[in-house]
Amino acid sequence: MLEAKQKRRDQLSIIANILEISRGGILKTQIMYRANLSYTQLNEYLSLLLSRGLMAQTVLEGKDTYVVTVEGAGFLVGYRELTKALHGEPAKRNLNFTV
Repeated sequence: MLEAKQKRRDQLSIIANILEISRGGILKTQIMYRANLSYTQLNEYLSLLLSRGLMAQTVLEGKDTYVVTVEGAGFLVGYRELTKALHGEPAKRNLNFTV
């Protein structure tokens, strides 16, 4: 019988997940549940993302809402390209180079 193994997520995949979830604006508790993070973990990641300018905090209808910035969207694009390159088919490259 095959055992279901849980793979630990790395920090970059968690950050990408939070940014993806927050693209249209979202409440803090919704991020926590959708990203499967504890309250402490969520606060640490939000602090990091806000301080790096990847997310912004706004007040919408009297509630703190978190949304991805242009820089955060750029991070997501780069992250997707990198994971695609690492997990996709290898690119054909010319390895002939001179020294």
